[in-house]
Amino acid sequence: MIDFGFDKLALIGAVALIVIGPEKLPKVARTVGHLFGKAQRYVSDVKAEVNRSIELDELKKMKTQFEDAARDVQTSVDQEVRGFESDWQGATAGLGHDGSTSSSYEPLAPPPLSHQPKKKNWRLKRSAMPHWYKQRHGVRSKAQSGAARVARFRPPRHPG
Repeated sequence: MIDFGFDKLALIGAVALIVIGPEKLPKVARTVGHLFGKAQRYVSDVKAEVNRSIELDELKKMKTQFEDAARDVQTSVDQEVRGFESDWQGATAGLGHDGSTSSSYEPLAPPPLSHQPKKKNWRLKRSAMPHWYKQRHGVRSKAQSGAARVARFRPPRHPG
């Protein structure tokens, strides 16, 4: 890019002052600044677009590589499955039509469930708490209506 030092800028300013004149110089400088800003924005937009297209090309290349790798894995898995199926058919060739041998074979029944989860009884748990502990920590032992609770804690009225 063009190298502008302070001395070159001062020379350009002096020439512009002589050629354009002091009345029109601020307006021209403002217009040149706007045009220069637009040019910079345009150049940065073009750079960003080029970078996006390059990244898009790289992503497309990576996509094709991943698709090729997935196809390779799929073909190898299919070959392994076919080999397993042929081995399985060879191993079960001596069995009868329904899969049973000439000897009496019965599949094992599943073992019975020996452990049942225990139900938690919160009433039993609350009753296991000592009465003095409940009173000290304010655990209610009897159900009261809202009006009864308000009447219980209302300060007494003094006649007067």
